[in-house]
Amino acid sequence: MQLSAENYDERLTAPRSWWVITGLIGISGGLILLPLGALPMLGGLIGAAALAAVAVSSYGSARIRVVAGSLIAGDARLPLSALGPAEPLDADEARAWRTHKADPRAFMLLRSYVPTAVRIPVTDPQDPTPYLYLSTRNPEALVAELSK
Repeated sequence: MQLSAENYDERLTAPRSWWVITGLIGISGGLILLPLGALPMLGGLIGAAALAAVAVSSYGSARIRVVAGSLIAGDARLPLSALGPAEPLDADEARAWRTHKADPRAFMLLRSYVPTAVRIPVTDPQDPTPYLYLSTRNPEALVAELSK
């Protein structure tokens, strides 16, 4: 059996401004250790920048993929047969589903820096999750791929 190639693949990378903040955190780490001398200052700069970069990189490593008849979103992996029709959400509707319309049982791959999303009902009666909320920069492409 040969697996099909990936049909949809999106990485929810952190915005560039977060990387600028990472640099500023590195500078802050260096300035904190400046009174101890040049070598501790350099260590503080490198250490603080490295820790901040790891945090930003790991948070921005979330992926959404549709491959081989499955939807893989973060830690969730569901067969497409267990999903209902996907609904693209514009910025206002996505905000509503993140706040007052949200169900605490829902699986949410939420990134605050991505304003649009997709809501996908889970139709499997064995799964207590009512729907998936996935932040995505291109909701129409993801809905089109899921409806194939």
